[in-house]
Amino acid sequence: MRELIEKIMEEGEVLSEHVLKVDRFLNHQVDPQLMKKIGETFANAFCHEGVTKVLTLESSGISPALMTAYELGVPLLVARKRKPVTLSENLYTAKVYSFTKREETEIFVSQSFLHHQDRVLIIDDFLANGQAALGLTDIVAQAKAHVVGIGIVIEKAFQDGGQLLRSRGFRVVSLARVASMQDGTVQFAEEVMCQ
Repeated sequence: MRELIEKIMEEGEVLSEHVLKVDRFLNHQVDPQLMKKIGETFANAFCHEGVTKVLTLESSGISPALMTAYELGVPLLVARKRKPVTLSENLYTAKVYSFTKREETEIFVSQSFLHHQDRVLIIDDFLANGQAALGLTDIVAQAKAHVVGIGIVIEKAFQDGGQLLRSRGFRVVSLARVASMQDGTVQFAEEVMCQ
């Protein structure tokens, strides 16, 4: 996706060979026009899959997931990282390890919002080691629902998450695939959208 790659080049900041800071447009301050285009792109990629729900993990995945759900005309379901008082029983849960935060988190989705007939599109902001996406696929499996695909805004193609998800049979569509971030420079993989 050309607009996304341009944003990464102009406003992204490489903090290390593994960390790309995109908080100017994706996960702290959000560029709504870019999110609209991201939502349109994901919706076009998965429009023939009969999606009934879009699922993401709070909080950075919410913006692109919301725009995707809007474009598809389906509800957005947000897996929670903290269990509020109102979400106390009848939950699907999974454990997710964050390499960026160096901690394991339990994520939750109410059973009342995810059912066996659902066809779920998972959307997330980053794909590195694949743990967040795997946790979300686990939740969908607990509901005996079907994952139609996984949409990723930025995939770190030099890490093993994309390969892991694809080897398990998931269709993964990444809008920008980063090949490396050595010497403080973002290099993109030749194929921008991978399926």
